[in-house]
Amino acid sequence: MSQTNDQISDTKAFEVLNGWVQAIRGNNHVQFIQFRTNGSIFQIVAEREKLGEETFKMIKSLPQETSLTVKGHWEENAKAPFGRELHMSEFQVVGVSSDYPITPKEHGPDFLHNHRHLWLRSKRQLAILKIRSELSFAIREYFHQANYTLIDTPILTGSVGESAGTLFSTEYFDLGNAYLAQTGQLYLETAAFSHSKVYCFGPTFRAEKSKTRRHLTEFWMVEAETAFFSNEDNITLQDDFVRKIISVVVHRCSTELKMLERDPLPLLAQVANPFPQIEYTDAIQLLKDKGEGIEWGEDISAERENILTTHFQSAVFVKNYPRSIKAFYMKQNPSDPRTVLCADLLAPEGVGEIIGGSEREESYDKIVERLQEENLPVESYNWYLDLRKYGSVPHSGFGMGQERILAWICGLSHVRECIPYPRMIYRLHP
Repeated sequence: MSQTNDQISDTKAFEVLNGWVQAIRGNNHVQFIQFRTNGSIFQIVAEREKLGEETFKMIKSLPQETSLTVKGHWEENAKAPFGRELHMSEFQVVGVSSDYPITPKEHGPDFLHNHRHLWLRSKRQLAILKIRSELSFAIREYFHQANYTLIDTPILTGSVGESAGTLFSTEYFDLGNAYLAQTGQLYLETAAFSHSKVYCFGPTFRAEKSKTRRHLTEFWMVEAETAFFSNEDNITLQDDFVRKIISVVVHRCSTELKMLERDPLPLLAQVANPFPQIEYTDAIQLLKDKGEGIEWGEDISAERENILTTHFQSAVFVKNYPRSIKAFYMKQNPSDPRTVLCADLLAPEGVGEIIGGSEREESYDKIVERLQEENLPVESYNWYLDLRKYGSVPHSGFGMGQERILAWICGLSHVRECIPYPRMIYRLHP
């Protein structure tokens, strides 16, 4: 909030603010304007005695979302946002507003999403997107300080990264189909053989016909790849990364979290120490002991992920899933060939998996075998297989969905609030 502090640092000098009327209330002597500028909402005090009858009457009739230029001076008030308020000396209407559709009354989610372009102005959405901005910066800041190189991986690709059944495809000139990237990982791995420590951060796409509160068809993902790195090294990095960025964001966004009525103390307590870890096999047994009808080899559903996080009262790493339910590039576990060296970080409060990571298979023959098992065209991955021919090394990586970790930080029940314009199977507009 540095800009806010700069704006209100001098209580004696006159200040000019440009912004919008968020709301207005008062009586025949004084009006209090909730005034939005630079993504923050300040209180402006308009007094009839100082402004005169005619000006005061105009202020009382200002419609919601009218844009203004306001001149005044700051005075301290512990009850006002940020502890100070601007006492108006004059104002000018910049843009009129009438019949603004989002009123203080309750609106349903469909109505609000149909008016998402206006809903972004609400207090709640202002707070969420400010926190998202800080989260994005904290992610980049962490990797910069850890000497990782940013690699911008392509969004249009000819290769499948995860599952061929969840691809968005488009015709690509005379070269056949191209796909919107499900992940930047494969390309990121090539850069790890150049720079050793690399990451990418950008939009990814999954044509997954899911209507759950945890899924979007377009979301932002940060991915990291590290050469000469084991799965255990990778888990240690993920643990440190998540705990540090959450701590940084919570401390930088106390005002916004308060606006969301999100108590930061329980979250800070959870990230104070490393997250617990459990083997997939042990997690299945734990679920069975709790009465779940699940067998070894099955994936763990969202409901069962919540059982695990509730059990540990924390986010938890589940390690070494069955090979049959994981991606082709994951390294087979030497201690149990049925499994791969991987880990998912499950967040509590129904958020679920926020990170998927693994040690990558460095064997050329085993990668080819897995591609064939998945019925993927080996020739489309020749460039990727070259990594296993020319100086292959152990390496590991992970991907984290920004919207899910944001939902955890903010205490939100649905990821559709975690991105400015959510894309879901039933929504493409606005």
